[in-house]
Amino acid sequence: APARAEVDALLNRLQTSGCEFNRNGSWYTGADAKAHLLKKLDYMEGKDMVSTAEQFIERGATGSSMSGKPYLVRCAGKAPVESAQWLKAELQQVRAARAASSPR
Repeated sequence: APARAEVDALLNRLQTSGCEFNRNGSWYTGADAKAHLLKKLDYMEGKDMVSTAEQFIERGATGSSMSGKPYLVRCAGKAPVESAQWLKAELQQVRAARAASSPR
């Protein structure tokens, strides 16, 4: 599905960004964040809760379903931002890159 391809691209960007991911007050590597978010994605897909990358961001990648705390992303030398903001910006870049590389 197109949504899964976009989400996979997003999570790969998170993994390779060098940024850290905050979940419930602890900082994790991009690789750990990707593994965690993939588990959430698999669960959500099993419940037919995700048909777009935006739905994944809003329903699964914005915060902890256990504590209700927002997830944060912190990149070198910058203040942490909420994961939804970071992921939506990355999604725009994923789509722009795909549009630029698609044959006309």
